[in-house]
Amino acid sequence: MFQATRRRLALWYTAVTAVLLLLFASGFYLYVRTTLVERVDDTLDHVVEIVERSLVIEPDAAGDHLFATVRASSSPLRVNVEASFRDNARAVEDDHIDLEWFGPDGQLLWSTFTDLQPVPLHVNPAGETVQVGLDTFFRQITERVQADGQVLGYLRVSHPWFEVTKPSRRLIVDLALGTSLMVAAVAAIGWLLSGIAIAPVRDSYQQLKQFTADASHELRNPIAVIQTNAQVALSDPDPDVEIQQQQFQVIERLTRRLGRLVDDLLFLARQESGLIALTPASLSLEGLLEDVVEEQQVMAAERQITLRVEGSTEGASKQRLGAPRLLIAPTASSTILGDPSQLTRLFTNLISNAVQYTPEGGTVTVQVKPAKHQGQPGVQVTVKDTGIGMDEEAVAHAFDRFYRADPSRLRSGEQGTGLGLAIARVIVETHRGQIHLESQRGEGTTVTVVLPQGGE
Repeated sequence: MFQATRRRLALWYTAVTAVLLLLFASGFYLYVRTTLVERVDDTLDHVVEIVERSLVIEPDAAGDHLFATVRASSSPLRVNVEASFRDNARAVEDDHIDLEWFGPDGQLLWSTFTDLQPVPLHVNPAGETVQVGLDTFFRQITERVQADGQVLGYLRVSHPWFEVTKPSRRLIVDLALGTSLMVAAVAAIGWLLSGIAIAPVRDSYQQLKQFTADASHELRNPIAVIQTNAQVALSDPDPDVEIQQQQFQVIERLTRRLGRLVDDLLFLARQESGLIALTPASLSLEGLLEDVVEEQQVMAAERQITLRVEGSTEGASKQRLGAPRLLIAPTASSTILGDPSQLTRLFTNLISNAVQYTPEGGTVTVQVKPAKHQGQPGVQVTVKDTGIGMDEEAVAHAFDRFYRADPSRLRSGEQGTGLGLAIARVIVETHRGQIHLESQRGEGTTVTVVLPQGGE
């Protein structure tokens, strides 16, 4: 699917670029060709102007039909052809320009062409392209020459058309080659860029597939157990009250687990889609952590785990093992702007994980102290346990959804959803903070959260 999309993107890049290059090449070719024709016409106009100024015009007193181009009843004039064109012929040969002189009646009197059939006279001072023979073309300008209101004759100046066609053809070849190379380069670059552009989409799609598969797996097992217990309870014609109670207890426990799982999934989905609005308030992290620790105290006391909270004030720490609640006085250095419900959820996940993976007689330490976050004042909260820890591979995937390094690490009857650390990271990123996890097998785990005092 993604390869087909990548091919379509690359094809669109190439097609759009090819069209643009074709339009550019066509416009450039027309511009160059028009410029060449205009230069040839300017040259012909200049030659006509020079030749007209050099014409030898004299009275037709002798009545010589060879040189007389005008026969008027009064003051006839004539052009001395030999005197007028003898010097001009040498000059125009160097520029590949040919001259033709026609009498007033259109008869050709003089020409630099030697082996070409004359083209019929057609007065066109603006310039035109004519064909002489099978493959010979000229650009010509024909000008009527007059003096004292009398038509003395017609001057036609011709320039070889290959002076335009030869560079035009060369330009077409160069443009075609350049356009082809550019299209090929754009196709390769388009293929590369489309791969880069589609990579995040492919990764997101793979994550979505993995997320859906993991969620389906997590939901399928408890639903199957609930269904089995319900069927057993309903199919027994002579039910045992105690057995039914056990079955309904299993159903109730699995229902709670499913509720937590669905709640976590909805939280992640809404958080990432921006549906959950952050409601910041000024709060003390030390006070919030006291509440969270007290909620986790029952589970810690059952396992003889010591919870220790260390505040930012020197000597302000408390060690508890099922002891009554003792608040640590809030300090200004631990006051931040954040969402109380989300931060409570964050530290509940972290502390409950620490208690869950710490063996009996272990210690979980929660420390709060000032810190720097991106050069600004912040608060650092560290949750450290003396549990079984994780290896490097597990640490690298610790924040992945539904990831559990080793299910055997959990005690009997305990099973997490694998979303606790993923939710923690989302909450920390929402508050523009940082979260970091360090762990070694058999030496415990330390999770460090740094939050800016300014919140958002």
